[in-house]
Amino acid sequence: MSTPIRLPLRPLTVEAFAPFGEVIEASPERPHFPINAGTTTRFHALAHAEVSGEGRVVLSIFRGQPFALPLALRVIERHPLGTQAFVPLSGRPWVVVVGAPGPAPAPSALTAFLCRGDQGVQYARGTWHHPLIALEAESDFLVVDRVGDGHNCDEVPLDDGTVWITASDV
Repeated sequence: MSTPIRLPLRPLTVEAFAPFGEVIEASPERPHFPINAGTTTRFHALAHAEVSGEGRVVLSIFRGQPFALPLALRVIERHPLGTQAFVPLSGRPWVVVVGAPGPAPAPSALTAFLCRGDQGVQYARGTWHHPLIALEAESDFLVVDRVGDGHNCDEVPLDDGTVWITASDV
């Protein structure tokens, strides 16, 4: 068994997440402008969905069961044929664990982000990530991703007890 790795939870920011994709949030720093005679603010083009081949973009809702911390991570995955976005609908914090696109990263190269309940992410094509990690209670997420022909989900198991996220970071 490998030496356990504790991934500290970093705050999710546009700059820190840039190597892995895009942050989706209605922040005053993001491009925005009034529409509908000034009754609505549009936070414009926060992420750009990509698909390759014969795929198409779909919107789904994922209902995530909450995880208790500490949490041992068991698997990472990637989607080589398209981006994948998660936008929380339940307003609860959640966790994103990512690794750079390319060959499967070493566990020590993974990064964990604590996301506020008003922050979503879009994983860049091929970015390694842990499956959805909801906290506190069952939570719904709007998911934008690719469906179509071709293999679009690679999974790599992590050694049991090797990579952990702890409650002390939340």
